[in-house]
Amino acid sequence: MARSRGWREEQEKSPGSITKDSSIGLLRLIIVLIIFVAGVVIGLSSSSHIDRHFSLPEDQLYKNYAMAPMPASTTSIKNCSVVSKCEKEDCLSMDSFLSPKNLTHGMSDDQLFWRASLMPKKAEYPYDRVPKVAFMFLTRGPLPMLPLWERFFKGHEKLFSIYVHALPGYELNVSNTSAFYGRQIPSQHVEWGTVSLFDAERRLLANALLDFSNERFVLLSESCIPIQNFPTVYQYLTRSSHSFVESYYNPSKDVRGRYSRWMWPTIRPSDWRKGSQWFEVNRVLAAIIVSDTKYYSIFRKYCTPSCYPDEHYIPTFLHLFYGSLNANRTVTWVDWSIRSPHPAAFGKANVTEHFVQLLRNNGTLCSYNSVKTSVCYLFARKFEPSALESLLNLSPSVMKF
Repeated sequence: MARSRGWREEQEKSPGSITKDSSIGLLRLIIVLIIFVAGVVIGLSSSSHIDRHFSLPEDQLYKNYAMAPMPASTTSIKNCSVVSKCEKEDCLSMDSFLSPKNLTHGMSDDQLFWRASLMPKKAEYPYDRVPKVAFMFLTRGPLPMLPLWERFFKGHEKLFSIYVHALPGYELNVSNTSAFYGRQIPSQHVEWGTVSLFDAERRLLANALLDFSNERFVLLSESCIPIQNFPTVYQYLTRSSHSFVESYYNPSKDVRGRYSRWMWPTIRPSDWRKGSQWFEVNRVLAAIIVSDTKYYSIFRKYCTPSCYPDEHYIPTFLHLFYGSLNANRTVTWVDWSIRSPHPAAFGKANVTEHFVQLLRNNGTLCSYNSVKTSVCYLFARKFEPSALESLLNLSPSVMKF
C-alpha cells in the first residue's frame, strides 16, 4: 500500500500533470473572453434602440408624461425679470428689511410670530430712526370714525403706522390718498370672548413689529376716537417710561371665578389679574408678548369662553414678569357705570362740547413718569356712527385738530 501511495504522488509531480493543468486554465480564459465579446456585441446592438427612444420629438416625450415643456425663452424672460427687478429695488437693502412696503404676506401665525419676535442685540440703529406709533384697529368691518381719524393723522405721516384687522373677506374701501389705504393685514375669523380675539391682537402686534420704526403700539376698535391731537398723543407715548396696560387684582366672584385651577402652579390664584382689552405697549413688551409660548398655551387651553382671555392674559403676564415697566392703567376712556357685558355707548345726542371736555380732563390725576398729571386719557370709546358729525364739528375747537 505504501508503495502504491508513493507512486501516485510521483505521478502528480510529473511534468505531464503540470501541462494538463495549464491547458485547463487556458481553456477557461478563452471561454471568459468569448462571453465578454458576446456581451459587447449585444450591448452595441441594443444601443441603437435606446437612441431611437430618447430621440423622440421633445413635445412627444413630455406628452408621454402628461406635462408640457417650458420653453427656454419663457424661463429666461422670467429669471431676467426677477433679477432685474431685484437689482433695481435691492431686495436685500435695509429699507426692504426695516419697513415692509406691502402688508400682504403668506406667513402662518407661527411664522409671523417667530419673525416678529426677532430683536437686535445691538443697541444702536445703523440708520436715522424716527420712532413711530403703530395704531392697530381691531374691527369687524367698516370704520365709521375714519373721517375723524383721517383728520387726526393729517400732516404727521412720518410719525405713525396704521394696521387694520377685519373679518376675512372684508375689504376696507378707501381712496389711495387715505392714511388707511393698503393697511389691512392678513386676518382670520374672530369670536368675541374666545382666544381667537386675543389671537387677532397678537396678529396686529406681530405685523406692526415687522416695521422696525414702530416704537409704541396702541390697540383700538372701530368705536374709538382720539380726544387729544396727534402731537400730544405722540409725545405722551414716545416719551413715556412705561406701557399702559390696566392690570388689577379683583377678589370678586365674577373675576376670580374665571380662573381655572388647572393653571396652577404656573399661574396661581394670587397672580390672576384683569384689565381693559385696549392696551398700549412699547416695542420690547410687544415682542415679548408675541414670542411667549408657555403662558399663552395655558390661557389657550384653560381660559375658555366665560373666561375672556383678552381681559386677563396680558394683565396677568405683565404682572408676573414686567410689572415695573407698566403704568398699570389704560389711556382709553370708557364708561362701565352700567352693569352690562358691554360699556355704555354714545350717539349724536351725547356728544357736546362739555362732554368731550370732560373726557379730556375730568379732574382726576394719574401718574406719568412718576409725576402727577391731569392728562390721563388719549382715546375714548364707545361711539356710535351717529356721533361722527358732531365730533367733526367739535374737533377743531375742542380737540385741536
